[in-house]
Amino acid sequence: MTACNWNEADPVMIDPSTIFIAAGAGMLGGAMNALAGGGTFATLPALIALGLPANIANATSNVALLPGAGTSAWAYRRELGPVADIPVHVLATLTFVFGLAGSLLLVLTPTETFDIIIPWLLLFAFAVMLFGKRAADWLHARVVIGRPTLLAVQALLGVYGGYFGGGVGLITTALYGLLANIRPRELFAIRTAMLAVANLAAACVFIGFAMVWWWACLPMLLGSVIGGWLGALIGKRLTERAVRIWTLLVTGATTVIFFVRAYGG
Repeated sequence: MTACNWNEADPVMIDPSTIFIAAGAGMLGGAMNALAGGGTFATLPALIALGLPANIANATSNVALLPGAGTSAWAYRRELGPVADIPVHVLATLTFVFGLAGSLLLVLTPTETFDIIIPWLLLFAFAVMLFGKRAADWLHARVVIGRPTLLAVQALLGVYGGYFGGGVGLITTALYGLLANIRPRELFAIRTAMLAVANLAAACVFIGFAMVWWWACLPMLLGSVIGGWLGALIGKRLTERAVRIWTLLVTGATTVIFFVRAYGG
């Protein structure tokens, strides 16, 4: 298999409708990543429906969403700043290194075990988002969250983002809200930037191991750029309440989808 062979999808028929589906899913995924994360849940099912194997769909989706994540990160660049006094470049370096490790793990190991764990990670994210500020206040009244904890969490997020990436933006929002007591709207910039860094690390590995089907990737990539830019523009105008409602809806739907996928038989 070669990364540049456009005929990889055989016996899938490549026609304008498949290109349109890929581009549309990319636009939706890019917008979702810019607003609350979870763009993979628009792109991955679309690619699987178009006939790509699950691991190839995951790799293709990752590369396709990378420019959209970069576009959104650029749109939020003026809002980017340290998290709990940890500089952005430290978090980015950590994310990239562990993102490489996670993507190599996907190449070298089967996904069945991790598929079973994913729904529980998403359920945790949903619970943290649901209780929101009350959970953060309760935790901070009893525990002092230091830099080592946040750095360890970012490393794990890097591994997750490189290995699968589905819902990593949602989980980042939940964990940073819990550990650093940061509200969802204030996390747009840093979350989007870390998502772009993790996607970049994974893309290096997936392209290197020829896991990307370009006939689907390129139209999805173009759609994700447009969607990421539009999503960032919309996100700047949303109220904190709107962001919270959107994040809860996406997190809840994502959790249900992955429980069904893992345990629905």
